[in-house]
Amino acid sequence: MALPNIFTKSVAEGVIDRINQLTASTQPKWGKMSVDQMLAHCNVTYEMVYEDKHPKPNAFVRFILKLLVKGKVVSEEPYQQNGQTAPQFIMKGDKDFDAEKNRLINFIKKTQELGEGHFEGKESHSFGALNKTEWNNMFYKHLNHHLTQFGV
Repeated sequence: MALPNIFTKSVAEGVIDRINQLTASTQPKWGKMSVDQMLAHCNVTYEMVYEDKHPKPNAFVRFILKLLVKGKVVSEEPYQQNGQTAPQFIMKGDKDFDAEKNRLINFIKKTQELGEGHFEGKESHSFGALNKTEWNNMFYKHLNHHLTQFGV
């Protein structure tokens, strides 16, 4: 069963509506992250696409990531609760809730406006070239997982 298409305006707006239901005091149903940390955590995926903030893994690490992690990240299968998190996605300390929320909403809007054609065959930070379905699954599944974690 295909995941909702984050590149469509209606799905992107639906995700943004869920984000807008969060408050700085929203508590998780599971896990250790606060809501501000979760938003910052979700921004990392987009930072790897749009910003030169995170160093790319070397060839050996990319090979291992493609072999062991890529299938879990780009498939339609949901993430498990309390799963392992890559080091660059681990958030420590307080984050600015409003700033992280606005950044995430802007990243989602930018991604939707660029559209799936922009992402077809685009190189990912860690997994090499992905097709538009893999990009969609990676974006949508991660957002849905964490928004569900926070009850929205």
